[in-house]
Amino acid sequence: MTVHFIGAGPGDPELLTLKAQRLIRSCPVCLYAGSLVPEAVVAEAPEGARVRDTASMTLEETHAEIVAAHGRGEDVARVHSGDPSLYGAIAEQIRLLRRDGIPYDICPGVPAYAAAAAALGQELTVPEIAQSIVLTRVSMKSTSMPPRETLENFGRTGATLAIHLGIRNLREIERVLTPHYGSDCPVVVAYRVGWPDETFLRGTLSDIHGKVRAEKITRTALILVGPALGDLGDFKDSALYDPAVPHVLRPRTRA
Repeated sequence: MTVHFIGAGPGDPELLTLKAQRLIRSCPVCLYAGSLVPEAVVAEAPEGARVRDTASMTLEETHAEIVAAHGRGEDVARVHSGDPSLYGAIAEQIRLLRRDGIPYDICPGVPAYAAAAAALGQELTVPEIAQSIVLTRVSMKSTSMPPRETLENFGRTGATLAIHLGIRNLREIERVLTPHYGSDCPVVVAYRVGWPDETFLRGTLSDIHGKVRAEKITRTALILVGPALGDLGDFKDSALYDPAVPHVLRPRTRA
């Protein structure tokens, strides 16, 4: 018996990996976070499978389901949104599994920031504009942030920021980041990426709050901030395809 932590991607069932789909189809028990994972993702659980939405369940209740399945010798598909390694809250589940000697593995999934960039049709790491992405969140009602992992510190880098769980704190994000990025820095709010009602709002640090408020978006949104999100036309090509920059698969040829 094995517990398979499965990254379901941001919502679109077609963004499931082949491995994720195979595991969901094969496990007689399927536990999924229904607040973030649509039912269509787990629709292919085998006939007769025990499929439970864990959105209203506690950690202990979810673990009890797994222990019961373990006693029956049944594999469990533990389905999370995005990629389970990023804000998947799997660390505490794994701690309990290790305590009880229950085997587990992890199947990665498409993270929301990658799906958002694809839907926007752009790269997040543009040569000489931004070459780093910071995946972070803000402290509100959720677990507090480590003292050095602040927006202030990340803002000093000028990197592309992917801010999770911060849609209700846009005013503070604007206040902290404007000195580092400027008030006209591009911002994209990606709401329910991969779901049928996905929405993308483009703006700047100075006006994105008003746009979000007008659309009444209060949850399930990712905030992307950085100059790489702008309408860029004048930037240097990367060295990847530059004939003047040889590499092991394209060595310099002799004249």
